[in-house]
Amino acid sequence: MNKNNTVDVLNTLIIINNDRIEGYETASKETEEMELKNLFSHFINTSHRCKAELVKQIQNIGGSPDEGTRITGKFFRVWMDVKVALTGNDRKAILGSCDYGEQVAQDTYETALKDNLEDISAAQQTMLIAQRMALKADHDNIKNLLNKLLGTA
Repeated sequence: MNKNNTVDVLNTLIIINNDRIEGYETASKETEEMELKNLFSHFINTSHRCKAELVKQIQNIGGSPDEGTRITGKFFRVWMDVKVALTGNDRKAILGSCDYGEQVAQDTYETALKDNLEDISAAQQTMLIAQRMALKADHDNIKNLLNKLLGTA
């Protein structure tokens, strides 16, 4: 197990959670619907919990936790702002943007777990699987709302 690789893997997940936090803060500002604001607040809390666990793991091995976001995350937030502005706070557009961001988060966790097993401990793997499941539950909420809007639920 390479400590630097472990820190890199965990920092990648911190960054995706930072992207989620900022993305949902943006989405919350763009909607006037209390149901969505409450949902997005829950999603922000999920990412804060995940981030805190990741930061603790990095600090425990003597690493330095990342504080930023990814460029793609910034593009996602800008894209969401533009799309929402163009569609006049359309619920389907907001949820569609969130669905895309959630899939990126799921893919990032999947890659971390699949491609880096030699660099993360069994306890860290268990933590990441639990986090991925929490994020998947959030993603499922978004998909369910989208399906209701589209009449495919």
